[in-house]
Order: sequence, then C-alpha cells, then structure tokens
Amino acid sequence: MAENSMNANNRLFLKLMIFVLIMIGVSFASVPLYDLFCRVTGYGGTTQKSSLAPGSSGNYKNIQIRFDANVSNNLNWKFTAPKSELLVQPGVEKIIYYTAKNLSDQRIVGTATYNVSPPKAGSVFMKVDCFCFVEQVLEPGEEVKMPVVFYIDPSIDDDNNLKNLNEITLSYTFFKKSNKEANNNKNSFQMSGFL
Repeated sequence: MAENSMNANNRLFLKLMIFVLIMIGVSFASVPLYDLFCRVTGYGGTTQKSSLAPGSSGNYKNIQIRFDANVSNNLNWKFTAPKSELLVQPGVEKIIYYTAKNLSDQRIVGTATYNVSPPKAGSVFMKVDCFCFVEQVLEPGEEVKMPVVFYIDPSIDDDNNLKNLNEITLSYTFFKKSNKEANNNKNSFQMSGFL
C-alpha cells in the first residue's frame, strides 16, 4: 500500500515538474510571439517594415504626419524630431531626419523604440529604413542626423477602419544600453554613415 502511495506521489511530482517547465517555456516565448504578432498586424501602433514603396497609383487623400522625440531619464542625449509636419500621399516614399547629440563626456550606446498613434495606423505605416533598426553609438559631444525612410500603404483607402484617418504621429524614445550589453554586442552600427 505504501509503495502505491509513493508511486502516485512520484507521478504527481513528475506531472507538476513538467507543468512548471512548460509554463517557464511559455513565459519566455510570450514576449517574442507578442512582438511578432504586433509587427504582423500593426497592433498597438507597431509599424511595419518594407523594402520598397509602391509609388502612388491613384488619387489618394494626403495624410498629415507629425513627429515626436523622447529620451529616457538615464540617457544624457538631446534627441529632436523634425519640426515640420509632412503631408504624405499614400504609396510615396518620404525621408525625414531626427537628430541626436551626446551631451556627456563618454561614449554611449542607445537604442530606440517606436510606435505610431493612433494605434490603428500601425498596419499602414511602412518603414523602409530606420535608425531604430540598429543600436546607435555616439562619441562624447557627437551629433548625428538619423534618417527614417517610410511611406503610407495605399491599402489605407481600402480599409473602412482607416478611412477617416487623416493624421499620424510617429514617436521614438531612446534608451541607454547598459555598458555590459554594449560591450558584448559587436554588431553596433551607427547610421550617421548613411548620410
């Protein structure tokens, strides 16, 4: 009788351990899966990546694009957005430049997060190239212009949810990479060479 009880306890323990391992695996997979979901659907204002703008193929309404720039408290950079708003015809590629300056006396690696608002615009805001795709390395006192190449997907006129969309705000926030992360990452790239 005691042996049956011990086997039952061992089976229960094994099942619980398997359950715990599965939950740990799900928790690690949830962030990349959520990120993939947002990039595919544009959910939460996540913009889409593209390799080429299709060009204008009709008489589309123009969309007003505004720009926003933010810096986290632990990053000693000045980060500014283009001052002018743009009127963009869907399908037509545009390039704008944000500016960043390292105000410290140290080399700093920064990384940018981005989104658009309203969030429903994320599915039609297409980035061809962006400084946010890679880490940015600024030397002490260095100032760089950082390009964003984008277009609005012409499918905007086919989506009833987006028909009344007349304005989009593109927003970036820069964060400091920790020294440990920056030193371990040999693939840091500075977009200032793009210009």
